[in-house]
Amino acid sequence: MSVLPPRNIGLLFDWHAAKSRTTELHLDRPFDIDPDGGLIYDAAALAHLVGEMSACWYAAGVRRGDRVAVIKRNHFDVIVLSAAAARIGAVAATIAEANPPAHLFEMLQRLRPMATMISSKAMREARRQGIDLGAFGRTILLDDDHGARAGRLTLDELRGAPTPAPDIRPDGEPMMITHTSGTTRTPKLVVHTADSNRAGTRLELLPLPFAVSRRDDVCLSSIAFAHSRAYTWAAAQFRWAPRRLVIASSHAVADVERVFESQRPTTVEAMPNVFQHWLPLIRRRPHLFAQVRYYMNTFDIMHPSIARPFMQASKRRNVLWAHSWGQSEVGPIAGVPYSRRKLNRLAGSTRDNMNLMGWVWPGLMQAKVVDPDTGRHLRAGEVGVVLVKTKSLCVDYLGETDRYRAERSGEWWNTGDIGFKDALGRIHFLDRAVDAVPGGSATEIESVLLQRIDNALEVIVLTRGELPPLPVISTEDNRLAAEDWSRATRGLPQLGKPVLVPWEELPLTSTWKVRRKELREKVFAETADRTVLEERSA
Repeated sequence: MSVLPPRNIGLLFDWHAAKSRTTELHLDRPFDIDPDGGLIYDAAALAHLVGEMSACWYAAGVRRGDRVAVIKRNHFDVIVLSAAAARIGAVAATIAEANPPAHLFEMLQRLRPMATMISSKAMREARRQGIDLGAFGRTILLDDDHGARAGRLTLDELRGAPTPAPDIRPDGEPMMITHTSGTTRTPKLVVHTADSNRAGTRLELLPLPFAVSRRDDVCLSSIAFAHSRAYTWAAAQFRWAPRRLVIASSHAVADVERVFESQRPTTVEAMPNVFQHWLPLIRRRPHLFAQVRYYMNTFDIMHPSIARPFMQASKRRNVLWAHSWGQSEVGPIAGVPYSRRKLNRLAGSTRDNMNLMGWVWPGLMQAKVVDPDTGRHLRAGEVGVVLVKTKSLCVDYLGETDRYRAERSGEWWNTGDIGFKDALGRIHFLDRAVDAVPGGSATEIESVLLQRIDNALEVIVLTRGELPPLPVISTEDNRLAAEDWSRATRGLPQLGKPVLVPWEELPLTSTWKVRRKELREKVFAETADRTVLEERSA
């Protein structure tokens, strides 16, 4: 049996079940596709579930080459459904239910699925807004909710069908479709093949010290499982087979607290704003994190003021924080480990950020910094847009091929990120091109303000053309004294008067990034805002 997992996700679960060393999946709540299946799945049970779901897809009429959609609340079972579709040669688009109904409808328009497996909650919410998410192909409701059913097929009605034989497509053909975060507009549908997805997984299949899961590890993941990161995570974890894998599908503090109490993970991966949301827990019960040896954030830039409390809570001498920079379109680009000492060294200074991304992954990625207007290759220290070249590049934006081609120049892909290379060749991230602020970096300013404002929950710096950037701040009590603001901004570029917005009123994507267009509409409701926003990738 091959040491490396198969390239196609349709074969991954059977391969894992056939290994001599496997892992178990522990859930925070039952799968929506298997509500009576319990909270623990061994390799054989997972493989069986993939086969059962492939039978359901097939019974619904799905065949080789068809596209299908999965729209449901966050959980690892979206990957199970995608694997089940790939097993019979179909291609699943995994779409987070958290997207606004109008965005869901637009993505389905681009996808034109033969079948859509969807939650009744998503159907009801869309109907309330006058949107019919059942207008494309056959609709399969995940749950038998009569308020949403209206004669639609349910997953339970498909259960028990005979399991079809595998019918795997070639590795160079589309295997999976995920979507970007959609911070400024409807998310893009990113198409990957088995080959391009494997190229994005190669790093995690290497025996890197500290980074790969050990046999005695308990690895917790609390990410957006509809996104491409979940595919690479699953393949790598099945390769290394730690003691158990823990799925925290809910990011809510109360739910996560119960998971940490029972599982005591040794590695933790989550999205930056999820870590930020957990800060009250780390302050109240730091001992729950005492055994963690390795943290990793994905999907967005990390701020040191958020990472520090988690690092301090760990009792492991060499605890590390892995800060990774990547995109749905290309996978991981660069990364760098941060130690306690490294994070603490510049605490509170104007250089208190985690924007150093390290070297691009050797052998997997090439990067260059160019002038955004002329395309001229820039020297060390010169700020420009970062381009990358890699075998892990996606093959299309479904329904937006012209947009895909506009971002690609031969073998080079425009990340849309602004940064520079230092004299050692390391990448320093500054901002997305649209968020760049005159004379500074929005993300660096956000990091400093988060550290200096004691009760800050979130800081977002919005560009305003030639005007000073406007900081939008959420605090625990929705207050910010003038003297505290004056102290927090000492040594920083000029900023506008801060706008306070409660955390619960911040519009978030499925990856817990702030929907900047909606935030701007809220903040600039009474002023003319002509800033053109480009969607961030994830």
